[in-house]
Amino acid sequence: MNTRSVFHLISYLVYMIAGAIGLSALVGLAYGDPQEIVLRMFASALLAGVLGGLLGFFTRGAVDLSRKDGFAIVTLGWLVVAHVGAIPYLLTGTIPHPVDAFFETISGFTTTGSTILNNIEALPRGVVFWRSLTQWLGGMGVLLLCVAILPFLGVGGMQLYRAEMPGPSKDRLTPRIANTAKLLYGVYVLITLVQTLALMAAGLSLFDAMNHALCTMSTGGFSPYNDSVAHFNSPAVTWIISFFMLLGGINFALHYRALRGDVRAYWRSTEVKVYLAILLGAAVLVAADLIAHQHLSAGESVRAAVFQAVSITTTTGFATEDFDLWPLFSRTLLFVLLFSGGCAGSTAGGVKIMRTLVVFKECARQIRLFMQPQAVLKVRLDGQSVNPAIVSGIVSFYICYFFLFGFFTLLISLFSEDLLTAGSAVIACISNVGPGFGMVGATENFSHYSSVPKILLSFCMLLGRLELFTVLVMFSPGFWKR
Repeated sequence: MNTRSVFHLISYLVYMIAGAIGLSALVGLAYGDPQEIVLRMFASALLAGVLGGLLGFFTRGAVDLSRKDGFAIVTLGWLVVAHVGAIPYLLTGTIPHPVDAFFETISGFTTTGSTILNNIEALPRGVVFWRSLTQWLGGMGVLLLCVAILPFLGVGGMQLYRAEMPGPSKDRLTPRIANTAKLLYGVYVLITLVQTLALMAAGLSLFDAMNHALCTMSTGGFSPYNDSVAHFNSPAVTWIISFFMLLGGINFALHYRALRGDVRAYWRSTEVKVYLAILLGAAVLVAADLIAHQHLSAGESVRAAVFQAVSITTTTGFATEDFDLWPLFSRTLLFVLLFSGGCAGSTAGGVKIMRTLVVFKECARQIRLFMQPQAVLKVRLDGQSVNPAIVSGIVSFYICYFFLFGFFTLLISLFSEDLLTAGSAVIACISNVGPGFGMVGATENFSHYSSVPKILLSFCMLLGRLELFTVLVMFSPGFWKR
């Protein structure tokens, strides 16, 4: 591993975080935060900048990245960013415990949305904005942003792109990775701005609209309010956020093609069609269950069902209802959706629809081979054969994903009162959803856990956001050999 190049690039990440903290301090200043809080936010930005400067100075030199370096930069970079991003919470005193501050920060950057805060509404505006901004920066990827804004990182950019972008396939919109990164971030910014304007038109203030847009397009789910989107009690706001959560769960390369006039690109994607079918089916089943057992009106049931089905499937984690109080069938269906995730190339977490499609097709192929051993069969998706190496990788991912789910559930059960809480806490973190069930449900949080389970769950968040192998490869002895 080229240690000097790895940490030199990470220094630019720290610079970027310092700038983002400084922007949050300005927001706090504009919205009338106490002077001491504003000064502490600026001090956090300055400290982050100094740390970045020192790291950059002692590792200066030519940047030359191998594939191995790409994985190291992504994993170590996210860890460094999570530690540096915790500084504003610590210096402002809003989250005084280091483990809690790290948990909240990595939950933000990985767009998980799990929180240890009991009273979010008591936070200063600048800290609230920083909390939301961590999710927006993490949604498309902090390394991808570096590739987009720092042209010289074109050398080795593909290594970062492969290691950080979610999903088994990486759509290159242009031959140059830096240009692809710019286009993806351009679409990301545009849709975020459109949602902000739509929420303001629905009656939200600029601050509320901006924060919810940042946390919707990143499929993160942080909200400035303790009761999340339910705070507004507005059907219009609920439907707007539902629509943009749905967009956040679709491959952003398809959004780019649609904005260029190729709207049919959505319908040519089998993954998108299955994604929409899952959302529609889940919403219909939950709505029918609520109408039958919760005695809600048809309109209220449909709205609640659509919102929560989209929120859970896209791993956003916003809530308008305490779904822990829903009938058993609806709760079970939502629990299953915790594993699903959105499309490859989206900001959603989970296993991704594409992987599930490939696994089902591979199962069908194996069944047919069992009956016809001499047949030559291939897994096909969108009219094309899927490379057997990709199929093998996806099957391995599935096995690893559920093994890790079971392993960490076993560990977290040592610190939980019931299996539902332990299991849903793990899958909510490793799928980057946020809320789970039981004591980590929609109206609860993770504050009751001690430091050890919080560290374990933080690791689950990182595993899920970087899709397992980028992190696990760091634990391979062969990775560190020359």
